[in-house]
Amino acid sequence: MNKQLFDILGILLPALIILLGIMRLFTKKTKGINGIITFMAILLLVVGLIQFYVFPARKDTSTNSKAIPLAVSKHSDAFNQSTENLLSAYFNVTETFAGKDTSAIGQTLNVLETSVNNFQIQELQVDTLIYQTALQPYENLKTELASMRTDPSIEEKRSSLNIFSNELFALLSTIRYDLAKLHWLECATAFGEGRPGNWVSKTESAANPYGQQNCVETKTTLNFVAADSTKKL
Repeated sequence: MNKQLFDILGILLPALIILLGIMRLFTKKTKGINGIITFMAILLLVVGLIQFYVFPARKDTSTNSKAIPLAVSKHSDAFNQSTENLLSAYFNVTETFAGKDTSAIGQTLNVLETSVNNFQIQELQVDTLIYQTALQPYENLKTELASMRTDPSIEEKRSSLNIFSNELFALLSTIRYDLAKLHWLECATAFGEGRPGNWVSKTESAANPYGQQNCVETKTTLNFVAADSTKKL
């Protein structure tokens, strides 16, 4: 049977019944009209029964058969890539500071400088408040990076790294970095008693870049990643 035909009858028959009912109001002899209305009402009942038993309503399974789109980063791919490049270069710097071969620090700082300069901060201009808030720590990154390059001793370089890390954490918090969970680590005695040093890490057991062994504590976690999100990178 053609379901479309019964759908049309399901609309047409009630319309005709209504029309005949109106005609009764202006016709003295209604016996014939009453018979037609009764016949159409029976016919409408039959059509309804056929639709119910022959063409039952089917559940819409389209939403179940298709994967529900997952939330993704609110930033563009270009912005996320520049952020990942910045973090990757920074992690290399902290690992070099933590190692014994400090002669490689200069090379890792060159890569970090490139990633800082290529950071897509201009994308944040769509939100003036966020842009202005992020601009200060971003400019401070450049200042401390220059200091790390020119500081004469490893101790002074580590002091500049500590300030750089604080500015980086402020920047990541402002832009609400949402590609992965990050940890804000601290060595309480990095520069002496009561003088802590901090750094950003992907793990809670990252090597201490301030030259001390077994001196690491997780102070806080930076996590703007939605529970159902997927990574763009």
